[in-house]
Amino acid sequence: MKRVAIVGAGIAGLACAKKLQERGSEVVLFDKGRGTGGRMSSRRVDTSQGAASFDHGAQYFTVRETAFFDEVQQWHKAGLAEPWTEAGSDAWVGVPTMNAPLKHLAERLDVRHLHHVDGLMRDRDGWWVKVGPEKQGPFDAAIIAVPAEQAAALLGLHDIAMATHAMMARSQPCWTAMIAFGDRLSIDGDHLRNRGLISWAARNSAKPGRKGPESWVVQAGGNWSARNVEMEAPVVAGVLLDALVAEAKTAAPEILSIAAHRWRFAMTRGADQGSLWNTRLQLGACGDWLLGPRVEFAWLSGRSLADMMVQGTAVQPMADARPHA
Repeated sequence: MKRVAIVGAGIAGLACAKKLQERGSEVVLFDKGRGTGGRMSSRRVDTSQGAASFDHGAQYFTVRETAFFDEVQQWHKAGLAEPWTEAGSDAWVGVPTMNAPLKHLAERLDVRHLHHVDGLMRDRDGWWVKVGPEKQGPFDAAIIAVPAEQAAALLGLHDIAMATHAMMARSQPCWTAMIAFGDRLSIDGDHLRNRGLISWAARNSAKPGRKGPESWVVQAGGNWSARNVEMEAPVVAGVLLDALVAEAKTAAPEILSIAAHRWRFAMTRGADQGSLWNTRLQLGACGDWLLGPRVEFAWLSGRSLADMMVQGTAVQPMADARPHA
């Protein structure tokens, strides 16, 4: 049985881990977050009208590839996902929150939250994962399933070619506001696109399976987020609130809660690589930055990496790869 360490428990890491586990591997996932989700995370906030929930990362996911369609159908049968035609004919959301399918994927996996990985080390015994002052291992293989900018730092000491791919796949930041109101905000429809500095806004409480007070998620465009990436969160929340209310026909109702979250690494162009695997080093990488900026692509990237690991193939020659003892 191969023992595998995966850094990152978003959908790419979880999809890879699930398939490897099905093939008999022992898999351990390390994630710096408090819970499962990555950029499919959801946040719950208590208000005077009950709990409000916000899908403050990915707002929905599309289903176009056959393999992913089959997976989503299983989620649908289990009550974990529903179509959301408001966003498009092929749009789906997790139920009752966006991260519900990921929690389901993680149920039978060894996911270690609040584990911020500082580096990877490799010696004759295998791979070691450095978490603070401690190292965990050894592992027969190591997989990096985090955004490109973070992946480049972890890969750089071991495989120059992989690190170069990661450095070329730059991401744009995204500021997101989460706002709960005491009554309905007078905006026609349940979402807005490309309205000034607003790239996307959604009435989160109107998504399938949601409960609680009127809740909106407002995401700023990449250019605005990049220019204001170091702005204080309360200031950003106020700016995005004003932009949202400007789209309403009447004055805003009472605000029950408001907060902002900064995604430093949000939208990526994708490198059209699928996934990366170095057979000699037993080192791999997966994620949307290797395929395209969609949840579906992240899942496909993780699955394709698991296939390459089992088959012992690499997506391309790793001539510049070098071991690090």
